[in-house]
Amino acid sequence: MKTIRLTAAQAMVRYLASQMTEEGESFIAGMWAIFGHGNVAGMGEALAGIKDKLTTYRGQNEQSMAHAAIAYSKQLRRRRAMAVTSSIGPGATNMVTAAALAHVNRLPVLLIPGDVFANRGPDPVLQQIEDFGDGIVTVNDCFRPVSRYFDRITRPEQLLTALPRAMRIMTDPAECGPVTLAFCQDVQAEAYDYPESFFEKKTWYRRRPRPDEHELRRAVDAIKAARKPVIVAGGGVHFSDATEELKAFAERHRVPVVETQAGKSALPWDHDANFGPVGVTGASSANAVCADADLIIGAGTRFQDFTTGSWALFRYPERRILSLNVQPYDSTKRDAIPLVCDAKAGLALLSEALGDHRFSEFPANLKQAWLAGSDAITAAPKDANTLPTDMQVIGAVQRAAVDNTVVMCAAGTMPGELHQLWKAGRPLSYHMEYGFSCMGYEIAGGLGIKMAEPDRDVIVMVGDGSYMMMNSELATAVAMGVKITVVITDNRGYGCINRLQMATGSAEFNNLYEHTSQTHAMQIDFVAHAASMGARAVKVASIAELEIELEMARDAEKATVIVIDTDPYPTPDVGGFWWDVAVPEVSPRSQVNEARLRYETALKERR
Repeated sequence: MKTIRLTAAQAMVRYLASQMTEEGESFIAGMWAIFGHGNVAGMGEALAGIKDKLTTYRGQNEQSMAHAAIAYSKQLRRRRAMAVTSSIGPGATNMVTAAALAHVNRLPVLLIPGDVFANRGPDPVLQQIEDFGDGIVTVNDCFRPVSRYFDRITRPEQLLTALPRAMRIMTDPAECGPVTLAFCQDVQAEAYDYPESFFEKKTWYRRRPRPDEHELRRAVDAIKAARKPVIVAGGGVHFSDATEELKAFAERHRVPVVETQAGKSALPWDHDANFGPVGVTGASSANAVCADADLIIGAGTRFQDFTTGSWALFRYPERRILSLNVQPYDSTKRDAIPLVCDAKAGLALLSEALGDHRFSEFPANLKQAWLAGSDAITAAPKDANTLPTDMQVIGAVQRAAVDNTVVMCAAGTMPGELHQLWKAGRPLSYHMEYGFSCMGYEIAGGLGIKMAEPDRDVIVMVGDGSYMMMNSELATAVAMGVKITVVITDNRGYGCINRLQMATGSAEFNNLYEHTSQTHAMQIDFVAHAASMGARAVKVASIAELEIELEMARDAEKATVIVIDTDPYPTPDVGGFWWDVAVPEVSPRSQVNEARLRYETALKERR
């Protein structure tokens, strides 16, 4: 057996560079890195030696680097992934939030935090935490609950099993998620005679599990017995590239489709079968169809509470759930009839088995009424002297959008209102991180989307609160020449949570800046801040000016930031549904007591 002597770090990056997709591309599209004690000597030297085969990118924060990597993979339907390496200590723990985000959203990312010395020579090393009762605990154990696969590399030869296991998880449609390989810093520098065959190119094919015959027959029987079924399209429709199969199924069998946050854009917004977004941030048309449905067909959805209206949305007394999902865990939630399979394969086989079975025509007028209401609140304001609403900002961005536009967001006001109001015309023209709803994902995520699909027009929608959480990858985007457009809606605080606070009867407290403890009023110049990082930055005073600047941003040579002040109080008065947010049972405030009574009434609708 021929061998080659390499350090463990050199072996790791060489192996990663040799893993291929079925399209002939490297599965690991690049390595994000901030070097520090724990990875600069080992991983840093190894990456420098292979930079022509595995590109290294330098970000500003370990969490936001990982966010960019995750968004990259999400936009490419998980076909490719990126890796992120950090030092030990705070560099590593910065990535824990991103790992949780990837875990919730079932997205692949390879995290390689540096770890303490395996030989324990300098024990305790700088930044090492110490557990008085457990000698093997390190800070990287924080990654265990938020990783699909976790390993600590304490010997060079462990890579021979750890790396293939990592690749299996990241390429498995059912198990897909973040992988953490905690890499002891002394081991990174240790040499070993690795088999040359370990570094031969290997192609990882996307598995498409077909359904069990018994489960398929049971699913067909359930659909044929239904009176009014509805399909809830989730992110799995995108990940399995099943949008055409979904469209064909809905058209052939006349089954209405509603879309989750992750599933939005599975069908064009104006397709006859698309009744719009579902759930808490849903359309009145979609929620009406769901309330009357006797069979809920989940297609690639994990039935998050925003989708189900905290399980109060599906109100038909004898309603049943059929869950088509590649992950068995998701397929049996709420005593659903399971159909464990790939969405693309499963929808096609279901349709074939159903033959010409067809339901009645789609409900009339529901969708038209919804669109009329949503169009009214996204129209440009008639009074230019009043602060615009976030809905009107969305309308401006919609009117400025082109065929290849991707709108994206993650947390705060915009996710709910974009889910309700954005008209997505093609698959993956809507990119939302709402599994973890992580503030700070937006700008880094926009960077990752543009790296994944350079020809797309990427518009990042972010509130001032989320921008303040994490904005530094704007400088990275400028430096790398990655052109994105960032629209900052400044409502001077956390407007979304402030409205939720008010809705539960509480006083406005600690959300908008004016309701926080301040000696001097907050005055943040977002234009100056963005410009200081090299972006083209402007502030607009109206919706009309916003539309002009959006057009100019498309022709700009670098990333553009557009700031607009908005009213923190208005919220869409069309659509929506109840969401279970526990209201205190006892309070001196009459508003809280009244909200508690409404809450107890709503709880009775849960099934």
